[in-house]
Amino acid sequence: MEWLSLVLFAAVCGALLFGYPVALTLAGVSLIFAGVGALFGVFDANYLLTAPSRLFGIISNTTLIAVPLFVFMGVVLERSKIAEDLLVAMSAVLGRFKSGLGVSVILVGMLLAASTGIVGATVVTMGLLSLPTMLKRGYSPALATGTICATGTLGQIIPPSIALVLLGDVLSSAYQKAQLDMGIFSPESVSVGDLFVGALVPGLLLVACYLLYMWGVSRFSPSQVPAKGQENEHASVSALLGALLPPLILIVAVLGSILFGFATPTEAAGVGAVGALILAAIKRQLTKPNVTYVVQETTKVTCMVFLILIGASIFSLVFRGFGGEILLKEFFTSLPGGVFTAMLLVMVVVFLLGFILDFIEITFVVVPIVAPILIIMGVDPIWLGIMLAVNLQTSFLTPPFGFALFYLRGVASDLVQTTQIYKGVIPFIAIQILVLVMMSIWPEIVTWLPDTVYQ
Repeated sequence: MEWLSLVLFAAVCGALLFGYPVALTLAGVSLIFAGVGALFGVFDANYLLTAPSRLFGIISNTTLIAVPLFVFMGVVLERSKIAEDLLVAMSAVLGRFKSGLGVSVILVGMLLAASTGIVGATVVTMGLLSLPTMLKRGYSPALATGTICATGTLGQIIPPSIALVLLGDVLSSAYQKAQLDMGIFSPESVSVGDLFVGALVPGLLLVACYLLYMWGVSRFSPSQVPAKGQENEHASVSALLGALLPPLILIVAVLGSILFGFATPTEAAGVGAVGALILAAIKRQLTKPNVTYVVQETTKVTCMVFLILIGASIFSLVFRGFGGEILLKEFFTSLPGGVFTAMLLVMVVVFLLGFILDFIEITFVVVPIVAPILIIMGVDPIWLGIMLAVNLQTSFLTPPFGFALFYLRGVASDLVQTTQIYKGVIPFIAIQILVLVMMSIWPEIVTWLPDTVYQ
C-alpha cells in the first residue's frame, strides 16, 4: 500500500506536465486515488474526515494574512514606478564608472526584491527597465540578461519574501510535528520572522558575490562591458537620495519592526502595505486605475495561493493515508551517510521539481512531507528553510526550464536570443551553488544572526 503513495506523487507530477491547474490537480488526483483505494480496501476513508478541520485551520491562520498584505505592498510599489525612478537615479550617478550600470541593476534588483518579494514581478520589471539600456550602453547580451535574471530571483531569498512567509508557516507545523513524534510535548516553534532573520546574511552574501562577479568581468573580460562609463551632467547625489530613501525607509520599517520585536511578520506586512500606499500618494500615483489594478492583482495572487494550499492539504492527507510518510522515513533513515545523504537527496529532488513546479506548489506539497523527517534526523529548521529557498532560486535560473528565464524571454522580445540568456545565467548559477556549499559547510551563515537576535 505504501508504494501507492509514490504512484500518487508521480500521477500528480504527470498531470501538471500536461498543463492542468495546480490546485485542482492536487485535490482531484488525490481524491481519485483515495476513492479507488477505499474501494479496494487499501485506503482508510476516515483520513478524509479531518479535511474540513484542516481547511478551517488554513483560512483562520493569522500568519498567512501576511501573504495578501505583502503582495499588496509589492504591487503598489511596482505600479507607482518607484523602481523605475530608483534605477534612473542610480544609473545616472554610477553610470559614469566602468560597469556602473551593471552594479546599479544589481543594487536596484536587491531593493526591488526586498520591496516586492515576488520573483516574476522583479524579473519582468528589471527586464523592461534595464535590458534595453544595458544593451544600448554596450553590455554583452549574455551579461545583461544573466544579471537581470539573477537579481530578479533575489525576491526568493531576501525578506520580506512571499516564499519565506509560506515556508515559515509550513516549517513551523513540520517542526512541531517532528518534536511531538520525538516525544516532546511542549514543542518549541519556528516563525516566519526566524526565517526572515536567517535569510538576511545569505541574501546579502549573494548580492556581494554578484557585485564581485560584475567587477571581475569588467576587470578580466572588458569586452563584455562598455569601454568607459557615460558622463551624465544631470546626475546628482540628491536625486539619488530622493529616489532611494522612500523604498529604503519602507524596507527598514518592515524588517526593523520584525527584527527588534515590535511587530509580528503579519503586523509588519500591514505596516508595509500602508507605507506603500503613502509613497504612492506622495508620488501622485494613487489613481483609480492604479488602485483597481492593485486590488485585482492582489486578489488573483491571494486566491491562487490559498487554493493551492487547500489542494496541497488534501494531497498531504491522502499521501499519509497510503503510508507515504512512513515509507519515506524508513528510506531516509536507511540511507548510507545518514542525514548528509538524506539532505542531499532532498535538495536534488527539490531542484529538479523546480523545473516543473512553482515554489508555492513545492512548499505546500514536498516540504510538509520531508521536513519533519529531516528535523527528526537533526536538521535545523531555519537552516533547512533557507537552504530550500536558495536551492529553488538556483532551480529557477537553470536552463532550459528555469522560470526566471521564461519571464525575461517574454519581455525581451527580439532584443536577445534564448541561447544568450542561457549562457548569461551560467556564472550566476555557479555563484549560487557556491553559496549553497558554503551554507552547508558553515551553517552559522544562516543560524548566527537568528541566535544573536533572539538571545
